[in-house]
Amino acid sequence: MAAALAGVRPGLGSAYEAALEGARAAVLTRLWRALAFEPLPWVTGRERGPDSLTLLLAGGGRLEGPRPDPYATDARVTEVRLDGRAYRQAARLVEALRVPHGAAGPLGAAFASFAAELDDSTASLALSRAGQPAGVRAAPRTTWEWEQRVVDGHPYHPNCRSRPGFSVAEQLAYAPEHGPLVELGLVPVPARECLVSGEWPEHLRDGDRILVPVHPWQAEHVLKGEEVLPGPAAHPLMALRTLAPADGGAHVKTALSTRLTSSVRDISAYSVETAAVVSQFAHALAERLDGRLHITRTLGAATAYSPDLAAVLREPPEAYARAGERVVPVAALAGSELARSAGWQARFARLALSVCLRVLDLGVALEAHGQNLLVVLAADGTPLRLVYRDLADIRISPARLARHGLAVPPLSGRLVTDDETVLRRKMFGSLAAGALAATAGSREAFGEALAAGLDGLAPTADSEVLRGPLPVKALTLMRLSPGVSGDQWTSLPGPLAGG
Repeated sequence: MAAALAGVRPGLGSAYEAALEGARAAVLTRLWRALAFEPLPWVTGRERGPDSLTLLLAGGGRLEGPRPDPYATDARVTEVRLDGRAYRQAARLVEALRVPHGAAGPLGAAFASFAAELDDSTASLALSRAGQPAGVRAAPRTTWEWEQRVVDGHPYHPNCRSRPGFSVAEQLAYAPEHGPLVELGLVPVPARECLVSGEWPEHLRDGDRILVPVHPWQAEHVLKGEEVLPGPAAHPLMALRTLAPADGGAHVKTALSTRLTSSVRDISAYSVETAAVVSQFAHALAERLDGRLHITRTLGAATAYSPDLAAVLREPPEAYARAGERVVPVAALAGSELARSAGWQARFARLALSVCLRVLDLGVALEAHGQNLLVVLAADGTPLRLVYRDLADIRISPARLARHGLAVPPLSGRLVTDDETVLRRKMFGSLAAGALAATAGSREAFGEALAAGLDGLAPTADSEVLRGPLPVKALTLMRLSPGVSGDQWTSLPGPLAGG
């Protein structure tokens, strides 16, 4: 990356080199947290000291490091020791771990791929940090400006900035933290060859053809040979593939067929087919929350029956801001001066828990992590209301809806389940162990905020989950489990007494 940067943006070279040490520590810290808490089959035991942790590995190896706080966001692990040898780079550590059953098999290939992604994550993170302007910056005025302040990516995932397939020039041109303006493309597809849900706007039609917005990276690397017309300029949001048009209007979620963090980001036909029904259902449900929750509407969705050529048009979150208010993604508040206040954290936790627990009780588990969940702030920073976006991966319980006399939407497939474990994992793994924990920044601060948030709420079977170990996706296990589809889970020590 350093060599490529010299040819593309030589002025960033020294800042990139200076940022590498911190980026290595940030990725190693996230990896060490994963090794410490995830149920990895080749970790056979854990020995905990007052300030240290030793992992016992299959084959007899010992991996030693500091005892981690599972919820810390400012921790800094600079080295761990494998059989006495120090490792300071996450990728070199993964390469050195002895993989059971031989390096030539699927597991060995998964380790090699994961190591390459960790190197990519480290280099991309250093580039992201190097590209930030020096000095004091003016406060963001728009939601997209807040989104572009998220520099380090996922607070707990070792692949927090992994962008395989993106060159240095493409990262600078498309990644939100670099502040670019992205020129979207439009692929014309005969309407008879498209699946459309909701209202597809006239400005994205050309006679009997649907104009499907596409990301320029997708157009160049995946949709080769397709006719691509010039589209609107847009600001990339923290999701990278979702953009806010510079002239305003609906946010555009594009297909982007590369692996970002853990997943390949395409748009399934199922998501398009269900988009309108889910949006109408969720928006009606939010009206039962006394104005404390807004859910952005899915205005339209279209696919050329291909996950690589599809788009979703979504109402912008700032549509729910009144005069003097700001709408801010929760991920953008982590580490901010505002979120460091224990009083603010308590008020935010009380708002988020009361709303999301009520929605879960009614029958919907929101995936309320720091990217999907936004908070409406008063001029003085007080959290007033919540905004939730992206309904593609919520879970809906017909049994819970029926218990409240609510109509069940005409849906089937992965969005629909009455499995209590699935519902609670979906919600608490994203909201509690994700948004609330990352905003608090440590187990102690998280525990205080969680206790304050639960104070005054009537206890339920759902809320009792928060008093014990908390469910969280085992992201590294998922990446190192070839042939295993779907989410895998683990539990983190709860921040409340006895958790």
